[in-house]
Amino acid sequence: MSGREGVSPITPRDNNVLKIKNTKSIAAGIPAATSSLIHGIKKMGVTKTIKTLKTVNQKDGFDCPGCAWPDPEHSTAFEFCENGAKAVADEAMKAKVNPDFFAKFTVQELSQKSDFWLNNQGRISHPMVLKEGSDRYEEISWQSAFDLISQNIKQSGDPNRSVFYTSGRTSNEAAFLYQLFARTLGTNNMPDCSNMCHESSGRGLGEAIGIGKGTVTLDDFNHSDLVMVIGQNPGTNHPRMLTALRDAKRNGARIIHVNPLPETGLVRFKHPQDYMKLSFGSEALADIHLQVKIGGDAALMHGLMKVQLELDAIDHEFIKQSTSGFDELVDKVTSTTWEQIETDSGLTRFQIETAGRMLAKSNASISCWAMGLTQHRNGVAVIQEVSNLMLMGGHIGKPGAGLCPVRGHSNVQGDRTVGIWERPTESFLERMDAACGITSPREHGVDVVEAIKQMDDGDVDLFFCMGGNFISATPDTEVTANGLNKVKLTVQVSTKLNRSHLVTGETALILPCLGRTEIDVQESGEQFVTVENSMGVVHTSRGGLKPASSMLRSEPWIVASLASVVLEDGRDWMSMVNNYDSIRNLMSEALAGFEDYNTRVRQSHGFYLPNPPRDSRSFNTPDKKAHFISHDLPDVSIPDEMFVMMTIRSHDQYNTTIYDLHDRYRGIHGNRRVVLMNANDMIERGWKSRHIVDIVSHHNGADRRSDGWQVIAYDIPRGNIATYFPEANVLVPLDSTAAKSNTPTSKWIICSLLEPGMEILEEE
Repeated sequence: MSGREGVSPITPRDNNVLKIKNTKSIAAGIPAATSSLIHGIKKMGVTKTIKTLKTVNQKDGFDCPGCAWPDPEHSTAFEFCENGAKAVADEAMKAKVNPDFFAKFTVQELSQKSDFWLNNQGRISHPMVLKEGSDRYEEISWQSAFDLISQNIKQSGDPNRSVFYTSGRTSNEAAFLYQLFARTLGTNNMPDCSNMCHESSGRGLGEAIGIGKGTVTLDDFNHSDLVMVIGQNPGTNHPRMLTALRDAKRNGARIIHVNPLPETGLVRFKHPQDYMKLSFGSEALADIHLQVKIGGDAALMHGLMKVQLELDAIDHEFIKQSTSGFDELVDKVTSTTWEQIETDSGLTRFQIETAGRMLAKSNASISCWAMGLTQHRNGVAVIQEVSNLMLMGGHIGKPGAGLCPVRGHSNVQGDRTVGIWERPTESFLERMDAACGITSPREHGVDVVEAIKQMDDGDVDLFFCMGGNFISATPDTEVTANGLNKVKLTVQVSTKLNRSHLVTGETALILPCLGRTEIDVQESGEQFVTVENSMGVVHTSRGGLKPASSMLRSEPWIVASLASVVLEDGRDWMSMVNNYDSIRNLMSEALAGFEDYNTRVRQSHGFYLPNPPRDSRSFNTPDKKAHFISHDLPDVSIPDEMFVMMTIRSHDQYNTTIYDLHDRYRGIHGNRRVVLMNANDMIERGWKSRHIVDIVSHHNGADRRSDGWQVIAYDIPRGNIATYFPEANVLVPLDSTAAKSNTPTSKWIICSLLEPGMEILEEE
């Protein structure tokens, strides 16, 4: 093991005072606008704040580096949300992490700082290297950095001992070059953040409807009779979605919210821009909140399907002509008892029937979901249960209806579309090979969980991260850190300082890149990149700010420069980055649906990629039909005195980036080391608010412990608790994953809550 003694992979204990206030009843509004401006001005200054917020998500502007919610065709002067504004301010901040900064701190000292502190230090300005045996980063030239990586790859001798990770903010152009480089090198080892979030959606929908994507457009929300929002907190994670839900509600749609926690964004919403129109009211969104127990969604879906069958709210013609497996599904659903449905879901039959009648009356329904469904042992299966429910009523391939997995990162869907995938299809590889003149490897590569296991086994020489914060995003923090420490060279392409720069291999590189907000100038002039949103629209993104440092380089340039040093394939890699049109011309040939790419992407609002279920109600499955896929309900029982824990984000957080120490909507301020717990569960144990406990997770006979958490009473089902990540990631077992997708089960962790220092009682 090469880990540097004293470097902590775990977020340090938070000793700040915890303040608890009332939960907010209204999302957005003036507080959101105020918070956006405060964050912007504090980090960017007044002028820069106004400039960036006027160009984010605008034609000829840049795509928000936050979530992947699509832009409306008729945008307003300010087309951003609170967390989007924070993401912009965070990227465009004035402060710099330069060589002088790294000279002041050892990696051990930096690892004792909080994630919030690390992120708040500013933009990384220069390429840096942490040499073997050293505890401080020092400056390195770009050429020397590429030579170091090349040396590592050539000494390794086996392409499959290199792993190339991708975060969801990487542009289509950079991701395409990245996967072309890896496959030319000879490996499909391309894990990405999808493996940890919507992999279950892709696998589940691919089997059910022949495409691993959603089937709705933004305009469908204007024509829907009913929208189900399942396992999702739009007010914090996708705030601009609230506008679409508000508009749907104004057009007569009903909204059903399914979640173990009541989320403010689904209660009432106030659009900040309405104040400019002298409109001061707020609007209720959800008509009903179904507070399922963690893991109870599959049982709920069975209950809703029972109601549809009883009311004959079935599209018989569509089922007969376009689907298979319906009779088997009917048998499975009808054999499921209401007693089991109520027990497993935590809901009453009356509640489920009430929602079921709402669904039965709808001619066009949309089902939306996020990680509240995907990060479970049955993540693939439960998404197929949602698909079953929608197919049953014919809610697909018509206006106002369809399936809508809501992606988190701004281009996570685009990265997968252009080839970032460890399990590529043969049809994809054949077209790629023909267009690019290569022979891609056919052996499947490793996903995130498999990559960590290989690192821990000592089978990885190079771990290259195109963005992200790997150590803070992944499960089982100590195991992941142990694996990273065994790698010979770890490389991070980054904009901001994070914990993954401190938990490294024997040698580590930081390569600073341009952000989404910054001007990208190459030999032919100013460039733009492209991204794909949650609904399959590919469009341009063009930064308008001066780069934070003259030493920053674009992601396409970094990949092309590396390829030109490592590979001897005869391709003029650098000519492609001189003008990104050259990259897109190659993508036109290599990728289905990207034909005439340079012309179509320059259209106002870009273009839709092909989507057979949405476009023609056709399904690219072996039998050309949509599939009802039946499943038994999962076992959601837990031992007495134990809890099911799920990890969640705070409001001042986006993925692993901590903007501030508050969760305003939930009324939690100043401290993140908290356990949200049912008040009756607390009373039963004699615990008051802020009582200190240790959390111990249990899986396959092994325990993981995290000390010093404060319990607070919250509206959550009994037997369930919630904690923030990345602090709680240390409790998520690496080998607890969803069937088929291998997604970590961050929403299903069996835990005990113990008094500090109390030993775990062994069973007789």
